[in-house]
Amino acid sequence: EKQVFQLRAHMYQARSLFAADSSGLSDPFARVFFISQSQCTEVLNETLCPTWDQLLVFDNVELYGEAHEMRDDPPIIVIEIYDQDTVGKADFMGRTFAKPVVKMSDEQYSPPRFPPQLEYYQIYRGNSTAGDLLAAFELLQIGPGGKSDLPPIDGPTDMDRGPILPVPLGIRPVLSRYRVEVKASGAPVVGSMGWEGFSKVNGESRDIPHPNPHHRNPQPTPSPCHPPHLSPQDLPENELLHPPLNIRVVDCRAFGRYTLVGSHTVSSLRKFIYRPPDKKAQHWNMTG
Repeated sequence: EKQVFQLRAHMYQARSLFAADSSGLSDPFARVFFISQSQCTEVLNETLCPTWDQLLVFDNVELYGEAHEMRDDPPIIVIEIYDQDTVGKADFMGRTFAKPVVKMSDEQYSPPRFPPQLEYYQIYRGNSTAGDLLAAFELLQIGPGGKSDLPPIDGPTDMDRGPILPVPLGIRPVLSRYRVEVKASGAPVVGSMGWEGFSKVNGESRDIPHPNPHHRNPQPTPSPCHPPHLSPQDLPENELLHPPLNIRVVDCRAFGRYTLVGSHTVSSLRKFIYRPPDKKAQHWNMTG
């Protein structure tokens, strides 16, 4: 028996990807395969932690089998990560698999199953781990009423991204405003999780690549005598969803060339988070 579905692939972010370029970074995009269809996210340049924040919609997916079989054992989704090269074909970086949460046409789109929550999927390159994908997948049956009966896609919209759909509200993480400051012993090293900055230090430079180029805020390199003032960035309130901080050390060569010396990843910023005291609570304690 033929069943018709719509697949929604909520591709939010990946982290700790394989460095495919000599710069120690990659230009990653994800390709999602389901049955006979495939779609790609946009390419994000020079990052190991891309925040695609993109919804891929697969319409009119035809599956054959009993309805209960489709609900309990849906087909596997294959997700492959590639590095986009300026010349030649894209380089394979890793692969992962996922099963969608299935909603039949006679079911309600309501908690606890819907909307689906973002999950981490381990990416593999051969037998080795090659990062994680943060995503959610839902397979929605199209009933007699057609697509009009499907749950609506609940914003937000981003006019700057054209036809690209962002991950809907209710699935995307709730964001809070942060400012990331990075300092090195002897001289400040500028960087944040929002732009690609270079600060020259003794003939070398260090830069902190950001996972989300949609939020790049280029700023001038600060003087070594003054601490860096970095623009605020929106990061998930859930600290487990914070992207790692990737630090590269490069050697500055003639004619504006840079050679990678080494890199380091701060996988969790949790212990570095500073929360200012609640002034209202302090006032209440003093007066109460």
